[in-house]
Amino acid sequence: MTAIPVPVARHQPLLSALADADLVRLAKMGDEPAIRAIVQRHNQRLFRTARAIIRNDVEAEDVVQATYIKAFTNLATFRGEAELSTWLTRIALNEALGRVRARKNTTGLEEIDMQATSAGGEVVQFPSSLSATDPEAELSRSQARQLLEQAVDELPDDFRAIFVLRDVEGMSTDEAASYLGIRPETAKTRLHRARRLMRQSIEKRLSGAFSALFPFDGARCAFMSDRVVAALRQPS
Repeated sequence: MTAIPVPVARHQPLLSALADADLVRLAKMGDEPAIRAIVQRHNQRLFRTARAIIRNDVEAEDVVQATYIKAFTNLATFRGEAELSTWLTRIALNEALGRVRARKNTTGLEEIDMQATSAGGEVVQFPSSLSATDPEAELSRSQARQLLEQAVDELPDDFRAIFVLRDVEGMSTDEAASYLGIRPETAKTRLHRARRLMRQSIEKRLSGAFSALFPFDGARCAFMSDRVVAALRQPS
């Protein structure tokens, strides 16, 4: 399939307000601003999807780039039966899974036999709307993000994929199952186990920190001693 031509960019106001279908029509005509708008609109979901499979930022970016190249090269075949985000995400999943399988001889997600478990589990909330108003707040946010990202990276491949799509991207269980090509029941089982593993991982990482909660030592402790002594010296 021949790639669509990308002419010199021209002014195209309010592209961010256009629906995907309108952007696709413009992109099929080689409209560079529309292409850029599509890329910017879907970057985060595609990166998170690829990152969930690849577990490497640099390679995940390569997957996203390859996804866009494949998508725009074959844009004429996109008929709009599915949402553009669905089409792009499936391309990204296939690209990422293909790289993983080429790197190591693993089975596909659907081929892993999962035993049913009881429903339930708690959602691990990712920090999303925290407003860092000072360096300490930004550091705390960064440390929390790193803790969660490390815990996600330790999840088995099949669990990590459903966890990212469901709890990070906010998809419904049915939607995530559709992306991964698995049954909703299988998706629920994997999600339950992923959440349980996430809780265990985070609790393990934080277990040594509980003894340091609410510290009252050092200068703070010494100051309290001074206050007590000073109070005792006061005449009754």
